[in-house]
Amino acid sequence: MQRVKRALGRAVRLLAAPVVLSALTAFFLWHASHGERGLIAREARVIEIAEARLELARATEEREAAERRVNALRGDMIDQDQLEERARALLNLTQRDEIVIPYLPGQRVF
Repeated sequence: MQRVKRALGRAVRLLAAPVVLSALTAFFLWHASHGERGLIAREARVIEIAEARLELARATEEREAAERRVNALRGDMIDQDQLEERARALLNLTQRDEIVIPYLPGQRVF
C-alpha cells in the first residue's frame, strides 16, 4: 500500500507542472483569439475603422464643396451664377419665365 501511495505521489508531481503549464497556455490562447483585444475583436475594429474612413472621406468632400461655394462668393471676382443661385435659394424667389416643380422634403433631387 505504501508503494502505491509513493508511486501515485511521484506521478502527480511529475504531471503537475505540464498540466499547469498546459492550462496556462490554453488560457492565453483562448483570450488571444476571443478576448476583448483578441483576433476576433480585431476584425470588428478593422471594419469600424474602414467605415470611419469612408465617413471621413464623405465629410471632407462635403466640406471642400462648401468651401468652393463660399470662395466663389468671396473676393473681387464674384461668380454671378453662384450669387444668383444663393440669393434665390435664400429668398425663395423665381423669375417670371421660370417653371417651378415642387417636391416633398424627403424627395430632394440633389
